Parts: sequence; C-alpha cells; structure tokens
Amino acid sequence: MTLNLFGCWTLFRKEVWRFLKVSVQTVLAPAVSTLLYLLVFGVVFEEAVVVYEGHSYSSFLVPGLVMMTLAQNAFANSSSSILQSKMNGNIVFMLLAPLSSVELYLAFLGAAVVRGLVTGGAVLIIASLLIPVSLYSAGLVLLFAVLSSGVMGALGVIAGIWSEKYDHLSAFQNFIILPLTFLSGVFYSIQDLSPFWQQLSAWNPVFYLIDGFRFGFLGVSDVAYLQSLTVALLFLLMLTLLSVLLLRSGYKLRG
Repeated sequence: MTLNLFGCWTLFRKEVWRFLKVSVQTVLAPAVSTLLYLLVFGVVFEEAVVVYEGHSYSSFLVPGLVMMTLAQNAFANSSSSILQSKMNGNIVFMLLAPLSSVELYLAFLGAAVVRGLVTGGAVLIIASLLIPVSLYSAGLVLLFAVLSSGVMGALGVIAGIWSEKYDHLSAFQNFIILPLTFLSGVFYSIQDLSPFWQQLSAWNPVFYLIDGFRFGFLGVSDVAYLQSLTVALLFLLMLTLLSVLLLRSGYKLRG
C-alpha cells in the first residue's frame, strides 16, 4: 500500500495550525495553570518531602507536571478536532478525501504529538527558570515525551470518534484521563503507597509514561525504565490498532 504523503502532510499541517492559531488558549494557558501546581506544591512540600535522595521535591515534581501537561494536551488536540469536525458536519470531507484510515490517523496523531511537545516544552522552559532542573538522559526524555504524546493522542482519536457531543468528551476527560494522570505518580512516588495502591498503580499505563520520563531527568525511578518503555510501546500499538479499525469502519463518523 502506497501512502498519500502529500494528503497526510496537508491534514497534519491543518491540525497543527488549528491549535497554533489560538496558542494563548492551547499553549500558554495550560503552561501557566500547570506552573501554579509547581509553585503551590513546591513551596509547601519542598522542605518536608524527600522522594529520592539527592533530589529536591521540586526537581521530582517538574517532570511529572511536564508529562501531565503534555499528556492532557495531546489528548485534547486529537479528540477535540475529531469531535468538532463531527459536530460541524465537515468530517465527511475528510472521509471523502483520498486518504486511508492509516493516513488520517497519522495526521491526527502527528499533530497531537506536536501540541504535546510544545506545551510540555513550554512548561519545562519556564520551570527551569524558577528552579534547577537536572537532566540524566536527553534521549530518554525525548523518547518518552514522543511516546506519551502518541499514546494520549491515539486515546484522543478514540475518544473523539466515540463522543457524539461535548458532554461525552468532557465525561471521558473527567472520568478517565484526569484519574489516570493524577493517580500516576505526578505528585508522589508509588513506593510511598500501601501495597494495595501500589498494585493498583501498576495497572495504570500513564504511571509508566511518567516514571520513564522522570528517569530521563533524575536517573532514578520506581520501576526499571525498560519496563516503562515496553508498556508504553505496547499500549501505543494497541491504541493504534483500535484507532485505525474505528476510522476504517466509519464508526460514529458516517451519519
């Protein structure tokens, strides 16, 4: 099968331009709101909490907050774009275009990854101006950032296809995305939890995204980074297959 690279690139550019046009809302606002977490939690717990020896609580917190922002915005980009197209009735033009389900998916996913990296990078840059941020492996940081944006972007594609109105998407965010991100070790190490909650956290795929990403900064983590990498790749593959199947079937896309 030959990919329609030009068509895929065109849709990708359209999706990127869609969120860049309102960058104050899509990039600056999430960065500022996330940094409020850093200021509040960093000030309150800086001296009282030591998660990893040799690292301050703020240095522990920054990677988690960056990943939380990155994940939520990657999800929001693909999910809102598909739902908006469905609500406006112009999703039919994408389906009629000479683009396969794989090409549609790659365009939506690519734009979600870009938005995730841009918003996450904005948080990291601003945070580094406020507190010292260590860097153990830039390669691992970038790898987990791309993988995490991809995972959440793929989940956003599924949510956008499934949702029939904004209430559905809001419910998906509030009851699935927010619990997965807030209960994934953003603000704490799962080693400090009781055995029951540690086992429960082990079933949360977002935990592995954050833990591997944090390892790239600090060089320490709750689980081996190769385990986190494996879980991230498997989860991305599973979501990719489901997304492509949904796009190919036209589920809730063709009126």
